[in-house]
Amino acid sequence: MSAPLTLSAEFRKLVEARMNQVLKGVEVTFNEIIEKQKITPTELKDELESLEESFNFLFQKWSLEILYTLMLKNAIGFGGVKKILSVNSRTLSDKLKMLQKHGYITRNVVAGPPLRVEYALTAKGKNTVLLALPLLYYSSSA
Repeated sequence: MSAPLTLSAEFRKLVEARMNQVLKGVEVTFNEIIEKQKITPTELKDELESLEESFNFLFQKWSLEILYTLMLKNAIGFGGVKKILSVNSRTLSDKLKMLQKHGYITRNVVAGPPLRVEYALTAKGKNTVLLALPLLYYSSSA
């Protein structure tokens, strides 16, 4: 029984080390941008406020869950997502439309019979999922 715990601890250390590298890289880049472009606190505030709508949308119930499901399943139909997440049809339909509208997923109609619709992540969706992992990880750890 101790073997899975050891592997888990090793995996956790590896993930944390890689996330720390990424975070340091982001911090260096952020500081370079602020320094070179002479961005004022007011300009930074305005820029961050422009991102608020997307950020709020992504952290609404089901948005990230849908994106993570698509990340793990590549392309999957409506029924598959609904079954995995146990979400009602109307909510799922609305969220999928919004994710598509914002460019996080694609909707592909597959010729039948029966006619099927598959959803998949775009590059933006995949990158969002990968970038959200450290945020979720750090916000949930002590």
